[in-house]
Amino acid sequence: MECIRAAIVVCSWVGCLACSMASASPVHQPFFSCTDYHCDTGRMVTLTDSQWREVRDIFAIDTSPSQEREEIRRAIALLEQKVGAITGTWRDLGGNVAGAGEPGQLDCISESKNTTTYLQLMSEDGLLKWHAVEPREVRHPFIFDVHWSAVIRDRTDGKRFVVDSWFLDNGQRPYVQPLEDWLDGRHFDAE
Repeated sequence: MECIRAAIVVCSWVGCLACSMASASPVHQPFFSCTDYHCDTGRMVTLTDSQWREVRDIFAIDTSPSQEREEIRRAIALLEQKVGAITGTWRDLGGNVAGAGEPGQLDCISESKNTTTYLQLMSEDGLLKWHAVEPREVRHPFIFDVHWSAVIRDRTDGKRFVVDSWFLDNGQRPYVQPLEDWLDGRHFDAE
């Protein structure tokens, strides 16, 4: 506590130069973000403390599993916006057809990998109290209808949910749906 008080005094005394420099420092080691179909190419991304603080601010202190899933949706949307501005994926359109061949367009493989990375970052920072990050899942009801998604597991009852951002444009809140419904190809509930 004394260190914090001393830092505040020193910070006010020097005009907060050191404090403003600290807020521009990276919060995490660089992470890989997919930038095209199949995640054939990508880019290392580092977020600043200020950028990551916006993600932290989404998560409430006291919450429930369902509320945390909504917070996850908001955080994934925000991270897509932040990372998209760095990598050029801000222009990603939902699905594969609308933006086919355009720079920054992602398919479900890339979307699911990026979303899983964001979930892992949240988990490592202690933001996920009710959910654990699971390996990605794939469904293929038809031979040419393969689809991947990120997955989380509710720690209270073991129920698994997909976090699927592929259907929507960059920066929109992804769908969260019970895994078994997703595997059956059921439509997502409206927001």
